[in-house]
Amino acid sequence: MSRIASIEITHHRLPLDPPFKASWDGRPRRHFDATIVRVKDDEGREGIGSGDLMKGFDGHEDLFIGEDPRHLERHYEVLSHINFHYGRCWPMDLALWDLAGKITGEPVWRMLGGRSDRVRLYASSGVLREPSAMADQAERYVEEGFPAMKVRFSSSAGGRSGWRDDVKALEAIRARVGDRLELMVDCNQGWRMPWDTTLPWTFKDALAVAKELEEARYLLDGRTAVPLRPQGHEGAEGGNVGEDRRWRDDPRAL
Repeated sequence: MSRIASIEITHHRLPLDPPFKASWDGRPRRHFDATIVRVKDDEGREGIGSGDLMKGFDGHEDLFIGEDPRHLERHYEVLSHINFHYGRCWPMDLALWDLAGKITGEPVWRMLGGRSDRVRLYASSGVLREPSAMADQAERYVEEGFPAMKVRFSSSAGGRSGWRDDVKALEAIRARVGDRLELMVDCNQGWRMPWDTTLPWTFKDALAVAKELEEARYLLDGRTAVPLRPQGHEGAEGGNVGEDRRWRDDPRAL
């Protein structure tokens, strides 16, 4: 039976020149950090995960060494406890899934219950741009063959002045590419960077945006993600108002 033999964690930094101005972050990013987690079993296989800094994991290796990598629910439970007391160590979870897949000879998507070995691609726009530049980018995505594009609204100090300006960027894209791209929206209201104290949308704000987008055919085309904090209004489907159509005629339904 396979057992976890070692856990290796390394940290890497890639300089960004020019800096990356993200829609969800008011501070331009001058570097990109990545943490790589490698979990090896006693038969030489290796699972790899990448993500957050794994702060708080140091000293907890013994909770995994010697365990069967395939006991994923057990490992997730331990990681959730570490997350509660210290920090986010989900790259370890990814590495364990990768290793379990290699042990069983199954791709992770199938282990998670996937029904198809094909996924539908979409392009994602993370850089904060002027509406005309957003339209230029959308046109490039069409030329590259993408069927859909996710547009991120700005959510922080240093972004656009408000959601109405975000909608104008959407309108500029639609005017340029017409129906050649399916448009989706990520409202970026579910979380903030540590230094960002900008207030998130209220439920009233999210409802107004959802109605505006539906009238412009954006909700009908795709998904409106994270218009509320996860602890948002009861009945909002985990924060995704766009997935609960009851608000259309009677906001009290939510």
